[in-house]
Amino acid sequence: MKLQHITRAVLTAAMASAFAVAPAIAQEKIKLRVMGMPLSTGLIQKNKELPFFETLAAKTGLPLDVDYKPLDSTGVKEFEQLRVMKTGIYDIVGLRMGQVSRDEPMILGLDMVGLNTDYKTAKKVVGAYQSYVDLRLQEVFNLKLLAVWPFGPQVIFCTKPIKDLASLKGMKIRILDGVMAKFMERVGGTPVTMAFGEVAQGLKLGTIDCAVTGPSSANSAGWPETATHVYALGLQVAVQGYAINMTSWKKMSGEQQIKLRGAIEGLSDDIWKYSEELWTDAMRCNAGQDPCTTGKKFKLVTVKPIPKDIEFVQNAVRDISFPAWAEACDKVNPGCSAAWKKSVGPIIGMK
Repeated sequence: MKLQHITRAVLTAAMASAFAVAPAIAQEKIKLRVMGMPLSTGLIQKNKELPFFETLAAKTGLPLDVDYKPLDSTGVKEFEQLRVMKTGIYDIVGLRMGQVSRDEPMILGLDMVGLNTDYKTAKKVVGAYQSYVDLRLQEVFNLKLLAVWPFGPQVIFCTKPIKDLASLKGMKIRILDGVMAKFMERVGGTPVTMAFGEVAQGLKLGTIDCAVTGPSSANSAGWPETATHVYALGLQVAVQGYAINMTSWKKMSGEQQIKLRGAIEGLSDDIWKYSEELWTDAMRCNAGQDPCTTGKKFKLVTVKPIPKDIEFVQNAVRDISFPAWAEACDKVNPGCSAAWKKSVGPIIGMK
């Protein structure tokens, strides 16, 4: 065989091999290990988060292999999430913001007692401050914050009769974060740190007298089976977030990053709306009122907030939350509170 024929044959074989390999490379799977919200938190996890991640590949058109697990089936504690994610064991996490803030105080700048007492304000605060938290998480934990959303206004459930904040004096209250602990101490309560999944049992055994969460999560977790009263005073909205390990993020192409981020932001937008629907309906369900379409009916006594307490919560950012948070945040991240005042301060009229 002549040299030119041999060369042509070799080239033809090489090209055929390349074309055979190309589709395999194009379709190479991107494995995403996802830690989601706890099952015990209820309908947002069940009806929004779970189906989203189960169909993420189809939604984005990306060659994804998603291994989704809710937090309470991973063996990871809520407060350990940032440390676990830094190791790269999981690629995407549904961050329990209040719980992980002990490892990164800056997170609480998104949501502290008295700051976000309604959805409209919370939207503005998150929009103004999310990028600061994102950069901090990248720097310290190798995580990129993709989206932030709320469970909704957090109210107080108790196994004893209450009529106002003063009724909490001497009671043991499960709180969401360190700043809320300062708030409860100010009203005379004893703050208790407890994982969400343990609260129902804690209320039943008398380990705690009261606990704070949203009405839908409380309904799903069965708190009203033991609790008798709910004080319908919104303290904060319990923001959560979706973050991705930066090493996993950088392995994706720019186009893949845009598609994944867009999908997760879409999920977040959907949850913002759904959260508000759930909150209203669950308050009715917990009180045994109609219509009740998303939960189980109970017979909680719903206590209407008194004007004095409403004013106290409104002033809590200035008087309690911000001073306590700023001290903790600036200690580990100088300039933390200054960045918050610059971005969030104008929204609430705080200089």
